Amino acid sequence: MSDASNDNPFLVTRGLPPYDKMEASQVAEAMDRVIAMAEKKIDDIEQNLTPTWEGVMQPLEALDLPFSYAWSPVGHLLGVKNSDDLRTAHEAIQPRMVELSLRINQSRPIYDCLKAMQAEPDWDRLDEAQRRAIEGKVLQAEHAGVGLEGEQKERFLEISRELSRISTKFSNNVLDARKQFELIIEDVGNAEGWPTTLKQVAAQSYNEARTSDDSKVAEDAGEASPDSGPWRITLDYPSFIPFMQHHRVRADRELMYRAQMTLASSGEFNNQELIRETLKLRKEKAGLLGYDSFADLSLSSKMASGVSAVSDMFDSLSAPSKPHADSDLKALAELASESGQTESLLHWDTGFWAERLREKLFDYTDEELRPYFPLSRVLDGLFSLAERLFDVKITRADGEAPVWHDEVQYFTVADASTDEQMASFYLDPYSRPSEKRGGAWMAGCLDRRIVDGEVRLPVVHLICNGTPPVGDTPSLMGFREVETLFHEFGHGLQGMLTAVDYAEVSGLGGVEWDAVELASQFMENWCYHKETLLGMTQHVESGEPLPDDLYEKIVASRNFRAGSLLLRQLEFGKTDMLLHSSFDPNGSETVFDVHRQVSSEMSVLQPLEEDRFLCGFSHIFAGGYAAGYYSYKWSEVLSADAFGAFEEVGLTDEAKVSALGRKFRDTILALGGGRHPMELFKDFRGREPDTKALLRQTGLG
Repeated sequence: MSDASNDNPFLVTRGLPPYDKMEASQVAEAMDRVIAMAEKKIDDIEQNLTPTWEGVMQPLEALDLPFSYAWSPVGHLLGVKNSDDLRTAHEAIQPRMVELSLRINQSRPIYDCLKAMQAEPDWDRLDEAQRRAIEGKVLQAEHAGVGLEGEQKERFLEISRELSRISTKFSNNVLDARKQFELIIEDVGNAEGWPTTLKQVAAQSYNEARTSDDSKVAEDAGEASPDSGPWRITLDYPSFIPFMQHHRVRADRELMYRAQMTLASSGEFNNQELIRETLKLRKEKAGLLGYDSFADLSLSSKMASGVSAVSDMFDSLSAPSKPHADSDLKALAELASESGQTESLLHWDTGFWAERLREKLFDYTDEELRPYFPLSRVLDGLFSLAERLFDVKITRADGEAPVWHDEVQYFTVADASTDEQMASFYLDPYSRPSEKRGGAWMAGCLDRRIVDGEVRLPVVHLICNGTPPVGDTPSLMGFREVETLFHEFGHGLQGMLTAVDYAEVSGLGGVEWDAVELASQFMENWCYHKETLLGMTQHVESGEPLPDDLYEKIVASRNFRAGSLLLRQLEFGKTDMLLHSSFDPNGSETVFDVHRQVSSEMSVLQPLEEDRFLCGFSHIFAGGYAAGYYSYKWSEVLSADAFGAFEEVGLTDEAKVSALGRKFRDTILALGGGRHPMELFKDFRGREPDTKALLRQTGLG
């Protein structure tokens, strides 16, 4: 890059991205230059190809470098600092990026060179990670339509552009529809039974809404207080979930549930037609590439051998779960009846009565736990566990990296044995509904690779939507929020502790999608390990750790309604798989018919006729989980079995646990996409995975 790049933060190619200086108005100029240079470099690469690693893979890696500093931050900021200007800039560039990606992946000279490498006598002299990287590039090219010509190639490009546009539109519709909805509670009596945290968050939300164009709250409305309201409830999960668990006015719960289940399904932000169009285009795309369905296309690059293998997993997990789910519903209905509810139990009742039943059975509330889990203490416990298991040292380094919001924290990770830095990460912990999409995710910022002869260390983003601080009260985490943090940190560990220097298969790069949740779900298990859990608790007022009796209740409640929760995930996974395999998007059957049929099989409560949950199902319509949502359970089978190895050596045997943790680091975490996940699992566990471990862990088998 020339010196002019100093004027545009999207044009740097060294160090950390200057997030604090990035503005939407700078995107177009930066991307114009990056794309123009990339187009010239592609021509140069094609004219100077040799069938060696240095002759094709290294130039392709170098080609990608400017995009990790220019285009990747645009996508990142779209998720954490969304604005109309940024959306406009993204939408303007996105079609060109789709074309450029296809230009690279559809390059016949590059594809032929890669295929020639596979036929060379020197192929076996490449290390396993290099061979995996090349194989991945070849499959990527084939999936990008490298074998297509003429009208088929042009149609493939049109489909790719349109799918990219629709995905962004779908995501924006969900965000905007969620922002548009609010429920204002003014009657103090209606807030009876609410947790303190919900009152604080809802009052703070009301006060923030007074200056928001998206809210019906008048700017001159009086200020809300946690104790007396008014309170603003939204469809953002830190607001929605505790409201559904604790709000006693059934009609309000029904209103909220229906709003969540019909999110982005009507009016200005309607995703219904986008879903059907997406499925049509995906099916056509798969056909152009020679696959019978989009599911077949998707699974061709995953660990599962095919749709039947996924169906077998659904069956092996759903059959043992159904009787437990039936018992779960019966117990809720009995409690509701005993407590005076005369109406039949419906969807907006289950969260409320499940929380009452959990309190009755285990004699604690999530609100009772929150004061023991201030974010800073949880982070200390999480980092202590990682240091103990994986022989690393994690150091807070705020101020050493530019950030996109003042809530963002920055950390470095070093090898504890050598004190050499290995990686770093950003943590954006709190919900910001006005600009940040919901959920939690880990994403790569900079991958590990060789740049100018030196190893560039990996950097990752860890994004959560946890309960924010309120006034002088720090962020007090619900237990589910603690599990979510551990989950995302597990992803982060695989991104950071990689020992692979090739960008294609470094960290999570090149990892088969259905194995990508292994490390994240593995880390969740430690939330139920006594020493780990108690070590990350400290009451915000007394300073005392979590009492033993509360720990025992948490463990006892771990598998509370496990059958119902497992079936729910299987319902989502099966719906996704059917929509992308046997469903005909041009037929008379609707996607909602498919979901309703699956739900009638897998759920113990029949779905509402007007249920439009799919309109907000961003995972499969605006994320990477299309024909892949089953991956959560597929990976959970792996993670439960992996954690079983630690249980077998004895979780109190520090030496054996540390040795096994180091083995986990050196296999699953270090090698990532550089080795097939089944081989990696066998390297760690000594055998192939077994679904019995997950059923045993969840108390279902």
